[in-house]
Formats: sequence, structure tokens, C-alpha cells
Amino acid sequence: MIGVFSSPLYFPLRQWLAELPACPDAGAIAALAESYPRFANGRRLRFAPPQADGLAYECRIWERGEVETRPDNWHDWFNALVWLSFPQTKVAISARHVQAMQPDGALRGHERDALTHFDECGVLVLSCNPLLLDLLRAFEWKALFVTHRTEVIRDMRFVVFGHATYEALLQPFRGLTAKALLMDVERDWLQCPPDADWIVAVDRLLAAKIAAGEPANPRALQPLPLLGVPGVVPESEDPAYYDDTWQFRPGRRSTKKAA
Repeated sequence: MIGVFSSPLYFPLRQWLAELPACPDAGAIAALAESYPRFANGRRLRFAPPQADGLAYECRIWERGEVETRPDNWHDWFNALVWLSFPQTKVAISARHVQAMQPDGALRGHERDALTHFDECGVLVLSCNPLLLDLLRAFEWKALFVTHRTEVIRDMRFVVFGHATYEALLQPFRGLTAKALLMDVERDWLQCPPDADWIVAVDRLLAAKIAAGEPANPRALQPLPLLGVPGVVPESEDPAYYDDTWQFRPGRRSTKKAA
């Protein structure tokens, strides 16, 4: 298992990975959910095979407590693990989807697109240092990850949420990019060990942010090249690694440079 899930970015899932085989075993996930129940809209969640009855994915969760989970499928397996790790946030996302689908026949819209982007590819970036968050917003990758590398390691945490991103980390590739929500926090958040209790606290924090209406549209999510995060790949120890402007792009936004 260590080899399969070797990326340090898997740390939010460690509790569950330790209890599962290193393969997308839907039966093992279902059994784990029985031992650690989660709820949505008052219904106990189950990870069940897809059904061809026309009920939308989000509505099935809300009305029946069923999360469609295909057997032998990494994508759905990681989705189930995120449900176990961040249940409050998943419920908040599902609630906003269902609300945005009313009245019947409403167009999908930017809100649901943004929620789907974050659900699939999201990462929460926590920091007590506003300068670092400004550098990230400004696409100043070399300033962030080279000049201020020591501060990034000390003053930032990168918490992957998106299950598609977890799947991609099985075989990380040049240019792997997540969609980030940025959050200012007190330094105490960064001094706590990232254990199971810390993940529960982060889940509560992130769920409140989602319930408050973030992200409102896809452009509210900040692109983040994950292989630039210190410690994810050994190549990033060389400052020249960040000269690769195909991977570390300057961005299309008109953003004033951070100092």
C-alpha cells in the first residue's frame, strides 16, 4: 500500500487507506461505511451500484442516501473515501446541488459547474500568511515555491479534496492541476498535527465555506499545479524546476503582482 499511495498529498485519507486493500474494492468500502456511518438529509449513506432508473446522482444521495459506486473503479472508490473523510463538506455540496436544481428543469448554471469542479479536482489551501496566498493568486510560482519556500512549508497546508485528483495522483503527470479554495486561518491551525481530529476540524471549516456559497462560479477557484507543492516530487527541490512555464503558467488573469 505504501508504494501505491506514496504521495504525501494522500494524508487526508490515511486513516481509511490503512483499513483497505490497495485496490478499488467496492465491497470493502461498503463494509467500512457500515462501521463508520455517514448521513445526508437524515439518511444513512450507502455506497451502492448505479441504477438505471433516471434519478439524478445528487438526488439519489439526498432522497435515498445512496452514493453511486461502480465496482473496480478508482474514481468512485476515491469518491467514497472522500465521503468518509469529509462528510460534512460532501453533504454541503450535495445540498447546494439539489437546491440549484430547483425548480425542475432549471439550467445547470455556473454554481453547479463550480461545485462539480471542486468536488472532482478541489484542494483547500490554508495559510496564516497573506503574502503567500497573494503570490498563489498572482501565479507567481517561483516566488512562492522557491523564494518563499521555507514560509510555504511552515505557513501553508494543501488539503486535497477532489476524488479525480486523488485518482490522478496514482500516476502523477506533468501539469497536474487542482482547483483551489484559499482560506486565511490562525497559525494554530498549522501547528496542529494533520491527524484524524484535524481532518474533522478542516471538514467542518470547509463545509461552512461551501454552505456560505463558495465557490459561486468556476473562476472563483484558483489553479494550482500540484507537483510544485514542496515535498510532492523530488524534482521540485531544484529551483530550475519552476522555470517550466508549460507547467507553471503565468495565468490569464489580470492580477497585480504581489510584492
